[in-house]
Amino acid sequence: MILSKFGEKFTKKSGILQLMDDLGNALASDKPVNMLGGGNPASIPEVNKIYEQAFQQLSGYFLQSAGNYSTPQGDKAFLVALADFFNRHYHWDISPKNIALTNGSQNAFFYLFNLFSGKYADGSSKKILLPIAPEYIGYADVHTSGQHLAASKPTIEYVTYQTQAGEALEGFYKYYVDFNALSVDDSIGAICCSRPTNPTGNVLTDKEMHQLTKLAKDNNIPFIVDNAYGMPFPNILFSEATLSWDPNMIMCLSLSKVGLPGLRTGIIIADEPVIHAVSALNAIVNLSPTCLGASIATTLLKDDTMKTLADNHIRPFYRKKVDYAISLLKQELGDTPMQIHQPEGAIFLWLWFPGLPITTVTLYQQLKDSGTIILPGKYFFLGIDNISEYIHAHECIRMNYAQSNETLKKGIAQIGHFVRQAYGK
Repeated sequence: MILSKFGEKFTKKSGILQLMDDLGNALASDKPVNMLGGGNPASIPEVNKIYEQAFQQLSGYFLQSAGNYSTPQGDKAFLVALADFFNRHYHWDISPKNIALTNGSQNAFFYLFNLFSGKYADGSSKKILLPIAPEYIGYADVHTSGQHLAASKPTIEYVTYQTQAGEALEGFYKYYVDFNALSVDDSIGAICCSRPTNPTGNVLTDKEMHQLTKLAKDNNIPFIVDNAYGMPFPNILFSEATLSWDPNMIMCLSLSKVGLPGLRTGIIIADEPVIHAVSALNAIVNLSPTCLGASIATTLLKDDTMKTLADNHIRPFYRKKVDYAISLLKQELGDTPMQIHQPEGAIFLWLWFPGLPITTVTLYQQLKDSGTIILPGKYFFLGIDNISEYIHAHECIRMNYAQSNETLKKGIAQIGHFVRQAYGK
């Protein structure tokens, strides 16, 4: 089979393809697998119950919406409810014209990265600037031609982590944006960050966000913020942070991490010209975005149930779960040089093994062969030149802690076995 350049690019091996293949194969396997590598959120009974009730209450409205295409911008009732929600809670002064839906946030970033980077009509080429790497693996291969990403290595500060019970733990660190190494010129089409960050759980400080917002405005480029794990939903956020928006910012949200990943509902909040562009792409690529997630969420936004679920159920669940996973890691790997990125949000722990005698790609394969899936760190250092020479990138792994306690016990025990073996312990 002879493919076009587009076909060759999107069928080759990639980090996101490996992630989704591992996830799908694990779920379909008849062998037990400790799935610590995917991005699937936890199943929270109290939350599931609310969604089931909301689905049952859709009745005739669901049949009406499912039996018709929405506009390319998305389900109108949802757009109105979401605009009202943000104006009510955050005083953003937006309208439905500032919102578009996509078939998941991955779909959204395919649109946005190709709108603001790549080849331009004047012959120039622009990139998306990631102010800090590691960053979300799904950004890596979304360009229709080539890969137009630039990134800076982080600065590292060693910190003491406070558990929810008030225990102070050593062996943690935090990434910060290195603004001294960050530069924007005519080759940059947009700045993008995730907050909280997938894969590390890092939350850029309000000061960092203000600096990045100013940098984007000063250079007349958009600032794209991936808020898939942040406020107001799912609010998997354990540190202080302010949620803000202005017309130069493109805010991306999702219904996936509130517990509805299969409904593929991405949300873009932006200035009207950006929404028009996204709607045009929706019409060509999808005709219109899917409406089931929007239908379920509309009522939950109107009466603030979505915010209550995030604040009272989703966030506390993950806050408790992350401390449990850390306690297991300390038990299994406390005698190794392991450092854990301070968990400030999202559903992942980012583990660094300084001086590890093997690469974490080798560790990944050892664990995979033994029935535990994690992700090696190198795939997340997008836009970093000479990645093979950046040792830190080959000493880190991402693990999903949103699994059952039993899966965490077994998976972390296997991580401990192979890491201690590599260190000769």
